[in-house]
Amino acid sequence: MKNELGGLLQQAQKMQENFQKTQEELAQMEVKGESGGGLVTVVMTGKRAVKSVSIDDSLVTDDKDMLEDLVAAAVNDAVNKVAKLKQEKMAGMTAGFPMPPGFKMPF
Repeated sequence: MKNELGGLLQQAQKMQENFQKTQEELAQMEVKGESGGGLVTVVMTGKRAVKSVSIDDSLVTDDKDMLEDLVAAAVNDAVNKVAKLKQEKMAGMTAGFPMPPGFKMPF
């Protein structure tokens, strides 16, 4: 029992170190969200900070509502890509480690 607990604690510590390293890697990554067939693009970090917004000149007209919708859609696309990237990176880290059902990582 003592060896099992020690092994489990070592495994948990290694997992924590891996999570920290992965979080740092994800924070440095960038994703590009798009809308309007690429007419609006948003570059976002793994921490979901928007680094840049690019709007095609053809969209800069009097249709402000459409432009606002396209910017929102591009931001949402980038947010979803960051979430998917994080999920993919973390999926392999918990393999073989007993996690409670429904447990979600804190990021």
